[in-house]
Amino acid sequence: MNSNQIRVLVVGCGHMGASHALAYDKHPGFQVVGLVSRGSSKNKLNHLLAHPVSLYDDFHQAMTQSECQAVCISTYPDTHESYALAALEAGCHVFLEKPMAITAQGAERIRSSAEKNQKKLVVGYILRHHPVWQRFVVEAQNLGKPLVMRMNLNQQSHGNEWAVHKKLMESLSPIVDCGVHYLDVMCQMTQAKPVAVSAIGVRLTPEIDQAQYNYGQLQIRFDDGSVGWYEAGWGPMMSETAFFVKDVIGPSGSVSLVQDTQKSDDIAGHTKSDVLLKHHAELDDKGHWKHQDHRTIWEQTPDHQGLCDLEQEYFYQAIVQDLDLSQHVLEAVDSLKIALACDQAVKTGQTVFL
Repeated sequence: MNSNQIRVLVVGCGHMGASHALAYDKHPGFQVVGLVSRGSSKNKLNHLLAHPVSLYDDFHQAMTQSECQAVCISTYPDTHESYALAALEAGCHVFLEKPMAITAQGAERIRSSAEKNQKKLVVGYILRHHPVWQRFVVEAQNLGKPLVMRMNLNQQSHGNEWAVHKKLMESLSPIVDCGVHYLDVMCQMTQAKPVAVSAIGVRLTPEIDQAQYNYGQLQIRFDDGSVGWYEAGWGPMMSETAFFVKDVIGPSGSVSLVQDTQKSDDIAGHTKSDVLLKHHAELDDKGHWKHQDHRTIWEQTPDHQGLCDLEQEYFYQAIVQDLDLSQHVLEAVDSLKIALACDQAVKTGQTVFL
């Protein structure tokens, strides 16, 4: 192995962890030195790597024995804070899947530790690396102000995916776990300060804790007058109707992401967006449309694995080029704070002012 490679330990070997491990495995700047999971997922993943690596059941044992320089954390959210802090305190760079933690205080502790230990912390906001989503944000910014942002991602999950969702809901609701992505996108689009959130939520299954809900919708207001809503529901009862809405309206028109995924439980399809539809509001002197709607179609866009590859290239460049990630981390903390405020609004039935 190349002595200049960054030795990375992968913690959590499920869907996201496996994709990140495969990204490291083919990246010339990384060397996977261990896989950590409580079950058999690490054994299955190990067979997919070019070279088998050491397998661990215990995270702290793996940290000591692997002599890692970086840690990729893709476990359930309730372990994110403790694992990230342990890795940073041990002098490792950290790639941390979203959400950063299950509390705002936990996210702040992680941010402070990265600063104190002068280590790179990249949070897995995968949409930031998608060329179509990047264009979507720019087009939305050109619609004028205020903006109306309408987004959702409902998942009619069953089998293993429903089992994963139920496990996730032991820590966080869907509008927090998924909502951080889309709140982050809304903040990028408006570049304004969020001022208040309202939200509703419903428990549609006896298979989760009575205090938890598997369907939720949030509404957010910004200080520039912009508003947005986001909806997320998980479970076998969810409808397939309008499960993928990514739509922004402004004074000069609207822009929408369109995708052809037919099933909401197609996880790889959640980031597959290759058509951008732009509508112009301007009318001529006869009251007819002055411009036709325009569809931009990308012939080639990164799939899920391709996006994970891009995320890990960014992580690599952050380390070797000593990139300043302070704004990146601050925005990840802020989007989590907003999502948690939405969760508070569900549970209290009150608008939460930020």
